[in-house]
Amino acid sequence: MSALAKNYNRRKIAFKRGRGSFLYATNGKKYLDFVQGIAVNSLGHANQNLIRAINKQSKKVWHVSNAFIIPEGEMLAKRLAQKTFADNVIFQNSGTEATEAAIKIARRYFYSKGKPNKNRILCIKNSFHGRTIAAIFASGSKKMTQGFGPKVPGFDHIEFRKFKPRFPNIRSKIKKNTAAIMVETVMGEGGIKPIPDKCLKYLRKICNEKKILLILDEVQCGIGRTGDFFAFEKSKVKPDIVPIAKGIGGGFPLGAVLMTKKVAKSMIPGSHGSTFGGNPLAMSVGNAVLDQIFKKGFFNNLKKISKYFYKELYKLQKDYPNIIKEIRGKGLLIGIQLYFDQSNFIKSLEKNYLLTIRAAENVIRILPPLNVKKNEIDLALKIIKKVCREYK
Repeated sequence: MSALAKNYNRRKIAFKRGRGSFLYATNGKKYLDFVQGIAVNSLGHANQNLIRAINKQSKKVWHVSNAFIIPEGEMLAKRLAQKTFADNVIFQNSGTEATEAAIKIARRYFYSKGKPNKNRILCIKNSFHGRTIAAIFASGSKKMTQGFGPKVPGFDHIEFRKFKPRFPNIRSKIKKNTAAIMVETVMGEGGIKPIPDKCLKYLRKICNEKKILLILDEVQCGIGRTGDFFAFEKSKVKPDIVPIAKGIGGGFPLGAVLMTKKVAKSMIPGSHGSTFGGNPLAMSVGNAVLDQIFKKGFFNNLKKISKYFYKELYKLQKDYPNIIKEIRGKGLLIGIQLYFDQSNFIKSLEKNYLLTIRAAENVIRILPPLNVKKNEIDLALKIIKKVCREYK
């Protein structure tokens, strides 16, 4: 009997090793893994470049306090700043810590300007920003917050709709004490719903008008997942704060908050900290991930292969219109929405050796590694088609 608490409804399967897009179970079966730790293993399992980076750094130094300069972190922060909107970076260990830090930074910014009462964050209802006590109340989801009262103050909520107006009554939700708007650029847990570029521009315009900050949560959709380094890049919008995690560590725990110089000025010594955040081992892995995804042709190949995947998925939707309601997503952050609860469908995919995971609104979430091969996508399509045929 397991000594682990029952906060997870774990599937009755365990793995002994992985390689690229595949996992090998303790029962000897080989599975095509299109969960990849929920968009975490951006370069697949047991990536040799990441293994070399970890082995090399592990023989030098694993951890030192942030009371000292950490060269590997200085390098990773500089590379992130050079490639993005950001001027400054604070490293964390996870996505929820990065989101929590983003909330703190937004509030601290207005505090430093002599406006301590300007401290409320406007979020999308039923979004997902992590599992800390503040992040679950930022989500505005009853399912997430039930049993964890009293309510953490400081969050207001807007609705995001598929049809226009996308953000009804958003202006009326912005009060004198609103500090920032925080949204996932692509809502992951909420059902793989990208916020259109026009809407991101609209949010930026409102933030400029109201002189508040724009936080774009790219924990799941960032670091190449959508075909660009950040999901908001095509919109040409410049956010003030962006929390990241998941893909930047390639499987190793690593998160960060990226921010503009204007915002970062308020983060003086003692205003925020992390015991493990920015440790040399994590920083070395982060740099190794960037080495791979910034290679010439990486993003072009990613876009090409995701375009092919969507084209074939749309064909499946056409062939099985009573099963597949909608194909959603951006890049390799893909959702297949069914007309019915997706639980049994996911189980059937697993029985056919394809691993996927659920999201809201009957969506099956599909998250291959960013370096997935075409023949692996073809295998996934073959399995999905087989399961659709069985349901028909």
